[in-house]
Amino acid sequence: MANVKYLRERAELLRETRLFFDQRGFIEVQPPCLSRDCVVDAYLDPVTVDARDMMISDPRMPERFYLQTSPESAMKRLLVDGAPSIYSVGPVFRGGESGRLHNVEFTMLEWYELGGDVESAMSLTGDFVSQVLGADGCDRVTYRRAFRDHIGVDPIDAPTEQLRRLVESEDRSLADSIGDDRDELLDVLLSTRITSQLGMDRPLLLTEYPLDQAALAKPSETDPSCAARFELYVRGVEVANGYDELLDAEVMRARFDKNNCIREQTGRDPLVAETTLVKAMRRGLPACSGVALGIDRLLMLRVGAETIDDVLPFMIWNA
Repeated sequence: MANVKYLRERAELLRETRLFFDQRGFIEVQPPCLSRDCVVDAYLDPVTVDARDMMISDPRMPERFYLQTSPESAMKRLLVDGAPSIYSVGPVFRGGESGRLHNVEFTMLEWYELGGDVESAMSLTGDFVSQVLGADGCDRVTYRRAFRDHIGVDPIDAPTEQLRRLVESEDRSLADSIGDDRDELLDVLLSTRITSQLGMDRPLLLTEYPLDQAALAKPSETDPSCAARFELYVRGVEVANGYDELLDAEVMRARFDKNNCIREQTGRDPLVAETTLVKAMRRGLPACSGVALGIDRLLMLRVGAETIDDVLPFMIWNA
């Protein structure tokens, strides 16, 4: 059976979202769900589609397409070719994701602000989420301060072995499987010992991630050991992820290559690193900030539901 419990609430949230960004001069775009490549993430697995199943005979067709894990690639390509500040609300897909806060298909709001930086991105994110949830503002704490306050270690300067021992104290087999992957050790500590306590009173922006976790962000202008990246948490749930966007195509390509090495080390297939996005960025991506936000999680928090199953009309198993 379909879940119709929160259809009206979902429709209202989508109306409010579009109104918020329309009033601030953004235009809505519709990036493709299928593309010949995708952003290369170390741990996100795109769903593939064999091009032969499309029954189209065209020499321009690749062997396979990817259901996009985010609309980032297409949206940045639009910016390269002259689009103004833009936003998108639509479906994205991530293989292997299922649980209280995950579904293979989910709805993502993503926006890019021309001339924006990490400060303007945090301000816009805080304003939007606070308005939607009826909160009286948004708090901030740095990644480094959160680790010091909750675990008593400095995530930037602590030896990898110390981080490994902390993970080992919780789950030895997990620590053994991670080995000396510093970023993965930090991710485990963040998810198991910190995030559940973030944003309990009102939305909270976790800022200045370690530079090794920059993803597609620039280095921070205030701390060269950190990235101009943030995440927003509400009642222990990660809702949004934002950057002062990296503009250098060759640095982007190098990060994709590094992510592919991690993918192979963890048993995942490597992805095409010389992507359409990298090629477009060589023509010049304008300075911008970008944010991705999970609409289903935001709706879940707004209506007081316990899982995204409660607010999705169809989970993957009955779609």
